[in-house]
Amino acid sequence: MNPRWPHGPASPDTKLAVSVPRGLYLITPDDDDTTRLTNRVAPLLSEGITWLQYRNKTAGAALRHEQASALQALCVDAGVPLIINDDVRLAKAMGAAGVHLGEDDGDIAAARALLGDHAIIGASCYDELARAEHAVANGADYVAFGAFFPTRSKTGTRQASPDMLAAAAALNVPRVAIGGITPDNAASLITAGADLIAVIGGVFDAPDPVAAVRAYRKCFALDAP
Repeated sequence: MNPRWPHGPASPDTKLAVSVPRGLYLITPDDDDTTRLTNRVAPLLSEGITWLQYRNKTAGAALRHEQASALQALCVDAGVPLIINDDVRLAKAMGAAGVHLGEDDGDIAAARALLGDHAIIGASCYDELARAEHAVANGADYVAFGAFFPTRSKTGTRQASPDMLAAAAALNVPRVAIGGITPDNAASLITAGADLIAVIGGVFDAPDPVAAVRAYRKCFALDAP
């Protein structure tokens, strides 16, 4: 049992039980205009976002620091945990809730040592259950699988099967599904075991991002806040 997200009642010798996170894991788009980015994100944070991940693959270090700082301020005000993509040191500098690591983004144990016991550390596991098992064994708090459907956010993605979400239940950590997920196709992944649905374009490319957030929440039978 993972002490951060215990499944079922906590025993007396575990840490304080925390509800397993469930719902929409929103990821920021590549946007080099910080004001525009924050203006796009701010109205969504009050719509019941479970976590926000800052991800910008085109920005340099200075811009990433500027944008992460602005988003952290918004997230603190909204009570939404901010996860930093790829960059453990940036997460530490921002006082962010945690970090998400891909296969080439560093060691989970090293991230834990830098960020501390209370940080949320996630790992991209693509289409590999063995990678997820290794990540959890080394201290990952959640595992992400995908892409499940075609996506424009990342090229060369590996294809994951919904069966992988079911198989990963034994890891006793939240399972994140990512990749081309819409309100119309999310239900099958939630049924298969996804605790969180991670989305970029499904929200930020939508004609009405607020309505899109509400549609994803409805997939989890989560009422609007």
